[in-house]
Amino acid sequence: MAKLEAYDKTLDYSYAPGIFPATECLKNAPERCLRLLLSSASEKSVGAQALREAAQAEGIRVEIADRALERISKKENCFAAMVYKKSEGVFSADAPHIVLVNPSDSGNLGTILRTALGFGLTNIAIIRPAVDSDDPRVTRASMGAAFSLNIRHFDSFDAYRAEFGSRQLFPFMLTGAVPLAEATRKVTGDYSLVFGNEATGLPDVFATYGISTLIPHSDRIDSLNLAIAAGIGMYAFTNRQEA
Repeated sequence: MAKLEAYDKTLDYSYAPGIFPATECLKNAPERCLRLLLSSASEKSVGAQALREAAQAEGIRVEIADRALERISKKENCFAAMVYKKSEGVFSADAPHIVLVNPSDSGNLGTILRTALGFGLTNIAIIRPAVDSDDPRVTRASMGAAFSLNIRHFDSFDAYRAEFGSRQLFPFMLTGAVPLAEATRKVTGDYSLVFGNEATGLPDVFATYGISTLIPHSDRIDSLNLAIAAGIGMYAFTNRQEA
């Protein structure tokens, strides 16, 4: 098979480093799995051996690749990584969307993906420019949650609205007009929660696109971390649905 390259966003494949993310990739997206890379030290790991057996049962090539794992993970103790094909997701009908406008931090994005899956929100729109959602650092930060989500990319928010313009939009803004608890009571149909960039948030024009939503907090901080804000918003809206 072709030699694996150091990860680059222009490649049509990526890596899920770590036993748990690699296992999640295999369990939830086996059709996308290309190869399983194992370290020579993985024989001591029960989890790595279980992963090897599961990959072999799916007919996926398994190989010992210590140097490749060091390049991929930047760590010496990475026992495994799954090589997988990149793919655009397909959104489920009549389900909420999480829209991330220009996210720039891999750790934040991975955390948001894992949190979204935890709250059953599986349709994730990412508006470019944005951090690469297939970067191994994102995959690892999400602990493999990305393989259970429908992740789609759009070149602009206008492109997203052109396809999903009939949905209720709830842009989360520091200048939001409606407090979060009140905003959750305004849902009347399909909706999208919209979050901005870590440093700049959403431009003011987003207040005209829907119900601009504010997460109240004390004046001792200027804002919440993006992943924290997204988690609070997702909890509030999904809890509202269950009430």
